[in-house]
Amino acid sequence: MPKKIFLLFLIFFSATSLFASDYAGEKIVYAISPVGTSEYQDKGMVELNSKKANLVIFHTRTVGLDDTETIYSQPEDLLPLRVERDIKLPVGQERIVEEYQPEKFLYIMRKFKEGKQVEEKKFVGDGGPIQNAITLPFYLRKLPDLKIGWSFVARFPEKFEIKLVNVEEVQVPAGKFMAYHFTSSPDKFEIWISQDSRRIPVKIKGLSGLGYALLMSKYRGPDKQ
Repeated sequence: MPKKIFLLFLIFFSATSLFASDYAGEKIVYAISPVGTSEYQDKGMVELNSKKANLVIFHTRTVGLDDTETIYSQPEDLLPLRVERDIKLPVGQERIVEEYQPEKFLYIMRKFKEGKQVEEKKFVGDGGPIQNAITLPFYLRKLPDLKIGWSFVARFPEKFEIKLVNVEEVQVPAGKFMAYHFTSSPDKFEIWISQDSRRIPVKIKGLSGLGYALLMSKYRGPDKQ
């Protein structure tokens, strides 16, 4: 192979590898406590506004709510770029479109009913980009060499410090797992990610309002496995 063609091949292969999804095809089903189910599906790499993005579908069914979220995020850090939510309620349907500009720390939410925009809100992150509550646990799984005491600041757009407090055994419908246990300050949520090579978010618990927990009940690995 001529040297020039070989170099072009290496450049192309490196760029393709950079944007390849390690988890394309992964599917996780969660039981919602106290009632309901959520299903997470990684659809791999797609194109969004002429750029590569990771696509995830997150579908929640619970009493009085059917919510499908189509989430596009940056491949390297899973910061959200666009979220489309189609929500079915007993009183009707609505659509929410969230646009994110991570480099400007900007988040714009638009709500639509019967095809017409009825609300718009803009938020600017305080000193950093705004995260998405669904993609955040899957970003944490990508971090190497996690150690007790590790922490970082996330915005939703409110600021939270997320900290790895311990490793403990956790029971979910899919079985028992040794898991990294993350908490937040202010005290709003907790995340458990399996300590094995798969690094699966096996449990996610909300602490505000009525409270809820997502408990993994089924798991299907990525297509490449």
